Amino acid sequence: MQKIENIILDYGNVIFMIDFEKSQHAFTQLGISNVAEIFAHSGQIELFDDFDKGNISAAEFRDGIRHLTKNNTLTDGEIDMAWNALLIGVPEGKHELLLKLKNKYRTFLLSNNNEIHYAYCMKHIQDKYGIEDNSFFFDFAYYSHMMGMRKPNADIFEYVLKDQNLDPKKTLFIDDSPQHLRTATALGLHTALCTTEEPLEVIVSKWNLL
Repeated sequence: MQKIENIILDYGNVIFMIDFEKSQHAFTQLGISNVAEIFAHSGQIELFDDFDKGNISAAEFRDGIRHLTKNNTLTDGEIDMAWNALLIGVPEGKHELLLKLKNKYRTFLLSNNNEIHYAYCMKHIQDKYGIEDNSFFFDFAYYSHMMGMRKPNADIFEYVLKDQNLDPKKTLFIDDSPQHLRTATALGLHTALCTTEEPLEVIVSKWNLL
């Protein structure tokens, strides 16, 4: 194995903890009966993909939820609360670990995100840690809704590699979604699956990154 010089990290459940079941439950409460078929860790319908890519606005996304629930009386606040229910937060120690990695490697954030979740996440780290955004922890942060692309599609990986002139053979990609890792592996990157049993701290230790 060649020496790792670059690390690309996912955000959800690698740094910022999330729980898909919380939003699934909240959407069920709003009236979506087949929620596991339309929004899950393993995949989602076009409405969510389009929002992640920034192809539709927050207002259009909310209208899409009203259509799915067949309830035009749902308020923006009710929809946002259900959509944000999966967002838990950044545990103590994660930011310090990111800074240690940044001090030794070129580090990048590559997140499937969207307008509503992004605003919530940034407010969380502002309120809890007094940090304006994630730019402090990485050489550069990439968000799908600002790029018009999302994982697991190859184009978003190819964009980051080209934009930062990264050698895939010297780059480690850490993500909690197997489908994202498959694309990265096919492009020649080293990959590590982040799980509850093997969180970022364990991956850093197993790969002897610090």
